[in-house]
This record gives sequence, structure tokens and C-alpha cells, in this order.
Amino acid sequence: MIVPKKYASCEEIIKGSRFLSELFVISSQTDVRDKIREQKKKYSDATHVCHAFVLGKSAEVMGMSDDGEPGGTAGRPMLDVLKGRGVTNILVTVTRWFGGTLLGTGGLVRAYSGGVKGVLEVAEFEELIEKACFSLSCDYQQYKVVKKIISEQPVSELSEDFSEEVSLAGKIPESEYDAFSALVFERTNGKVCVARK
Repeated sequence: MIVPKKYASCEEIIKGSRFLSELFVISSQTDVRDKIREQKKKYSDATHVCHAFVLGKSAEVMGMSDDGEPGGTAGRPMLDVLKGRGVTNILVTVTRWFGGTLLGTGGLVRAYSGGVKGVLEVAEFEELIEKACFSLSCDYQQYKVVKKIISEQPVSELSEDFSEEVSLAGKIPESEYDAFSALVFERTNGKVCVARK
């Protein structure tokens, strides 16, 4: 299974209708609900905001919506494209602004499935690897040491918060967690401990 690395989008005009395809990285059904709500609010002037998503280690959770388009012309074709690509933890929305010309059932299926194919082509993917969430706090002196260690590791989604101390959080492949934790402890002379979040 592969997962998207970050947001991607593409757009096309078909017979006057504008189709905006957007890809989002998700980790739960709550993410899906929140993002759909956000998209509908953001594009309140759009005719339809259709979506499809695949979620879970083995793509066991799926969902879709035609959002007012004729049944089976948007959500299902979008989901079929996602299923065919072996992707998970992904949500794609295709937002349509009606341009005055009806596309017909076949035209809609082509437009929505084509939108998903288009955004998948411009997106970046990586293998689905079980990742451990970690956090740590250190003083500003230790921060340089910790930052160097992190730059040499496959850490993703790193966030830093600077106050009296520096708080860092991120994700690292599960298989690398113990070695990473030991390295931070060792190179900071036992002053900094990595904790699971």
C-alpha cells in the first residue's frame, strides 16, 4: 500500500464546467468529516463537492458521495480509481462549478474519475510504514544536538515549539524508534528523553 505525502491539486474545464480536484492526507474518519465540512464551506459557491476516501492499514475503510450529482456518476467512479491504485489514508474531493452544459451520465463519470486520475498523477506517494509518534523537550543548548540527530533520521511531520524549553514532536518509522530514542539519550548525556505520544 502507498500513502500520499502531502496535499496536491489539479483543475480542468470541461464544456464550461470547472472541476477542481484536491487530494488530502487523512488518518481517521473524523479527518474526512472535518475536511468535507471545510471544503463545502470554502466552496459555498460550487454546484457540487463530491468525494471519495480510503483509510486504514489494509484500506479497510472506504466512503464516497455524489453530493447531488446523479447516483453513481461521481463518488463511485472516484472511489474505483483510488481502489485501483492501491492507495490508503487518502481523501480526494472534486469540486464542480456548473458551466451551463449538461455532460450526461458518461461525461460525468469521465470528468470525476479523470479528476482523481489527474490529481494522483501530480501527487507524491510513499510506502505505508508503521510510524511511531514521539515528543521530547530540551533546553536551547541541547536543541542543536537534537536537531542534528533528527536531520540524520527519517523523521516526518516535525513540529517545534519554542518557549522556556524547546518542545519537538514528530513521527519516525516504528522500526527506527528504539535506536533514535537511544541515540538522543546518549548524545545528550542522558539529559533528553524521547517519549511516545
